[in-house]
Amino acid sequence: MPVVKRILCLANSKKMSGRCVAGREVLDTGPGPWIRPVSARPTEEVSEDERQYQDGSDPRVLDTIDVPLIRHQPHACQSENWLLDPGYYWTKVRQVGWAELQRYVENPVTLWTNTRSTYNGANDEILQADADALPNSLVLIRVPNLELRVFAPGAAFGNPKRRVLADFQHRGIQYALWVTDPIVERNYKARPDGTYMLGECCLCVSLGEPMQKQNGEFCRYKLVAAVIQREGTLP
Repeated sequence: MPVVKRILCLANSKKMSGRCVAGREVLDTGPGPWIRPVSARPTEEVSEDERQYQDGSDPRVLDTIDVPLIRHQPHACQSENWLLDPGYYWTKVRQVGWAELQRYVENPVTLWTNTRSTYNGANDEILQADADALPNSLVLIRVPNLELRVFAPGAAFGNPKRRVLADFQHRGIQYALWVTDPIVERNYKARPDGTYMLGECCLCVSLGEPMQKQNGEFCRYKLVAAVIQREGTLP
């Protein structure tokens, strides 16, 4: 029989051919540890079939979910990973609003280490060896103002694909991180290139899978896995 963990879903973001779902455990005593259900595939992304509710719908951010799991399966900095049980549906319990969400917000001094930036990013890159020594790979923060930039970063090199970049400050430090929240990406890619101000938001920030750069270095990148805008969220 699986171990059922109740989590508040704080991310359902793009990963490979599936999704990266993550949240914090809901305990009687308050917010518990982070949990990231992962599949048995080498790249661990969660398929649509593996994460769906019995009615076929997809989990959404701010859903409280009962997730059947097999065992804790940490890997490098992704200490939050649990192997999911694909033989069972996930169960939605309820949805939370903005006020309850604030109980789950964290306030780290920095988002891990801030020593490297990519061309379009700011404090968004960590060498894999340094990242893998970190104790965790997920955090939920609140920012007073979020700016989203929609553009094609490779346009000058013949690549027309557009992306969404999140610009924000956390504890006086500037960050510019790519967004992997599929709902936010879809909504803003439907708009013209430009800058959009979203105001107060909560952000689920994660460390992604290792990627090899042109110089041969392997790095992990900080990603905005979920954007939760205060405006339009239940109280």
